[in-house]
Amino acid sequence: MRTPLIDRRDFLKAAGAAFAASLAPAAWAKTLDADAVFATAYQKRDGSYGAAILSEAGKLLHQVDLPDRGHDVTFDPISGKSVVFARQPGTFFVAFDPTGKAAPQTVASLPDRHFFGHGVFSPDGALLYATENDFDNAAGMVGIYDARDSFRRLGEFPTHGVGPHELLLLDDGRTLAIANGGIETHPDFGRAEMNLSTMKPSLVFVDRVSGDLIESHELPPALHQLSIRHMDTDATGAIWFGCQHRGPATEKPSLVGKAERGKGLQLLDMPEDVLGGFRNYIGSVAANRDAGTVAVSSPQGNSFAVFEAASGRIVSDQSLREVCGLAPDHAGFRATTGTGEIVDADGGTVEEADYVWDNHLLRIG
Repeated sequence: MRTPLIDRRDFLKAAGAAFAASLAPAAWAKTLDADAVFATAYQKRDGSYGAAILSEAGKLLHQVDLPDRGHDVTFDPISGKSVVFARQPGTFFVAFDPTGKAAPQTVASLPDRHFFGHGVFSPDGALLYATENDFDNAAGMVGIYDARDSFRRLGEFPTHGVGPHELLLLDDGRTLAIANGGIETHPDFGRAEMNLSTMKPSLVFVDRVSGDLIESHELPPALHQLSIRHMDTDATGAIWFGCQHRGPATEKPSLVGKAERGKGLQLLDMPEDVLGGFRNYIGSVAANRDAGTVAVSSPQGNSFAVFEAASGRIVSDQSLREVCGLAPDHAGFRATTGTGEIVDADGGTVEEADYVWDNHLLRIG
């Protein structure tokens, strides 16, 4: 489901006079002229972690501290709340006000669960859904949290797979698409992958109200080590997913595919030079619905590519060191890197000396 964006001037109004006073006049003027607001997790070069709200000019508008490394951010435009999730196998998420007017709240996972770094709000903002690991039973779960009652945990339902990662709420407001990466992990062993020879990734559709499985789609057996991880939906409602290959490095399987209700998974053919440049790893997927394009990134391959959603034709292929975060930006995409760069759709670059940006970037305004 395409998340409505908060109006930029409403955001600035909510931030209040204290925020305006914190900026130099020139910086405030740039912020007023900005067309977009973005959210991302970061690590500072002193080793501390946090989440940031960024203006289109790359100005740090607000930040919150995190107890450990974050991964992805989700946003509810109704309440104005954002949530940043711990990186797998982290055991917390932090809910915060992007304008900084309310104190952040840290929520811990159950003792026998950990988070996978992703979550979504229900359309009315009442519920938060998070991918979790029932690690003693090697089972993927979706935890359900009451966003109107201090994120009290209400229950859970299975993802019908192992190692769920990103989940999306589709445009009907009821169906969740969930990427089951197929990789078994246990926090006693850190990020060790325990079942590479028997992996079984899948992309499933689940009713968020009943928890019932609607459809499950798997890759061919020969591609069972192709872990499905990140996703976004284009203007037609098709789901584009990116994979990370856990088989031999000499193998070069397709890493990007499309999923639609009632159809099998379709893998996208890419030119060999583009595919090879990803080094078997897609770190982020973002769709620009207005432009009809999709972008995928590879921090391992130091590259990202943009292709047409309708035809699959590659329209650009760029080198960028440690690129991963992607978000739609005007007619193109904004990218963030593990070296601290923010690159806009026109190729303009801002670099933060004290920050390195984590895997994902979300446009919230």
